[in-house]
Amino acid sequence: MNLLDVNGISVNYGDIQALWNISFSVAKGQLVALIGANGAGKTTTLKALCGLIPTANGTIHYDGTQVTGMPVHKVVDLGITLVPEGRQLFPKMTVEENLLVGAYLKRAHGKRQQTLKRIYEIFPRLEERRTQTAETLSGGEQQMVAIGRALMQDPQVIMFDEPSLGLAPIMVQEVFKVIQELHKAGLTIFLVEQNVHQTLKVADYCYVMENGRIVGQGTGTDLEADASIREAYLGF
Repeated sequence: MNLLDVNGISVNYGDIQALWNISFSVAKGQLVALIGANGAGKTTTLKALCGLIPTANGTIHYDGTQVTGMPVHKVVDLGITLVPEGRQLFPKMTVEENLLVGAYLKRAHGKRQQTLKRIYEIFPRLEERRTQTAETLSGGEQQMVAIGRALMQDPQVIMFDEPSLGLAPIMVQEVFKVIQELHKAGLTIFLVEQNVHQTLKVADYCYVMENGRIVGQGTGTDLEADASIREAYLGF
């Protein structure tokens, strides 16, 4: 059963059309990726799913409920959360304060200490730095906080927007390892990434976006074997 169904949505920024009738689906427990070059429309897609920007047409269904045009706070309350590009932390707040911000939802608030303990088990480094302000952390550590904050919301679906952007290679490996572990634990994941090499390795299914349109789809193995994908995104 699909947890997320997107059917023919378009998005405009004034007179500029950014998305053109795109459709895709994410099954429960699946790790689905949206890949494409910078400016292809990937982040716009995430914003539309969250309700941050309106759609011009089409529908978005989550777990059978239409969420098209629904306010952001209601979308989040249904169980959808976003790890945004650039982390978007509160720099003057401590690691633990940033994490606890994620537990503001009613269903998450009552078990915040239990969830916090789990996050520190996933990211032991964050427990070591729990009293440090976010601005003193490395980029990789800040990304851990951003992922942890999302998990504090007790989500059913986590959407990642360029989680490897600006990170050292060793931290990129660590972030993708965490994404794989969350997937194995049963979370549904929608991953937006420019790091195509890593993404094709971890995703169950991928969609390819160019200029606001879905131009290809398939498993990682299928796309790696596609000559046009290899030339455009894998450097072969």
